[in-house]
Amino acid sequence: MRFSFIPTTLVMSAAWLSLASAAVAEPPSPAAAQSQEDKSNQSEAGELMFNNACRTCHAVKVGDHRLGPSLAAIVGRKAGEQNGYTYSPSLKNSGITWDEKTLDAFIANPDAVAPGNNMKPYTGMTSADDRAQIVAYLRGGSAPSSK
Repeated sequence: MRFSFIPTTLVMSAAWLSLASAAVAEPPSPAAAQSQEDKSNQSEAGELMFNNACRTCHAVKVGDHRLGPSLAAIVGRKAGEQNGYTYSPSLKNSGITWDEKTLDAFIANPDAVAPGNNMKPYTGMTSADDRAQIVAYLRGGSAPSSK
């Protein structure tokens, strides 16, 4: 086994330069840092809500169909048209294009939006805040603040 050594002065100089350049970089403003932290927390909350309420039947990975279809890139997609999954006739023929409003309504009460869908035994989610977190997660952003 062969070892090579770097002179200590070079290592210390490189470390010092690294620290010095980091100190020169301007830190984000407190408001920007808080905003980024809020978005991260909301994203995590949306993912957690999705995992608790939807993940048993759905995934957000493209082509990962379970009991229900993959919800990857669902916003802007027509209902019942994703390849590789067999949809109920009611959803396939619904004419729905998924957006935040239709997703929220469907998550709240699937039978009111597409009677005869195959989402059984799921009957809906009453909490508007929980639905907003899930929709934001599916959209890839953060839920609007209810503060």
